[in-house]
Amino acid sequence: MQTSPTEHIADTRRTVPEPQQFPPLELVNRPTVPTEQAAHYLLRRPQTLRGWACAETFPAGLRPVRINGRLCWPVAGIRAALGVA
Repeated sequence: MQTSPTEHIADTRRTVPEPQQFPPLELVNRPTVPTEQAAHYLLRRPQTLRGWACAETFPAGLRPVRINGRLCWPVAGIRAALGVA
């Protein structure tokens, strides 16, 4: 079966996941949030926060805790880093 250069046999495009929707920071009443949510509030990529945790170069008051092997970031520290404490 011959195909033209513009014709594809299989769709090889990757689907882009929908961006997650997080509640506004002022409505969060949990003590910690997961990395993806903390990155959303801090306007950083999740990998940046993982790098901070690995190198221990996070902003003051933002030391993450590990819960079942996953990083959780203190909401109070996020608020302090953003100056909305």
